[in-house]
Amino acid sequence: MKYFNQLGLVLFIQFVGVILNKYVISLVPSTVLGMIILFLLLLSKIIKIEDIREFSEFLLMNLAFFFIPPSISLMNSWGILSANLWKIFVIVIITTFITMIVTGKTIDFLINRKEKKNGDS
Repeated sequence: MKYFNQLGLVLFIQFVGVILNKYVISLVPSTVLGMIILFLLLLSKIIKIEDIREFSEFLLMNLAFFFIPPSISLMNSWGILSANLWKIFVIVIITTFITMIVTGKTIDFLINRKEKKNGDS
């Protein structure tokens, strides 16, 4: 029963994201809005992590299952993908390096900021 309550809570928050997307903020996808709302509720401790822990762990343990439908869609679109495979490969490589560089610079910035903060104290 605990799983159903936690599922209901998460689905309700996602539903609020759908409503916001439809009537207020149409530029941001409803799933992203729902996750932002959930994050803010967790951050403000309105919802405690224990309130959704078991359901979250269930989702994480079965995460691979959620990649099956997109994988099947990719296989169905193989004709289109194969014609542009080298372009996709180049984009993936470039964006991977950009992500690594931005992540590294962000971590360097945060470490330096923490060291300055600890050094000033």
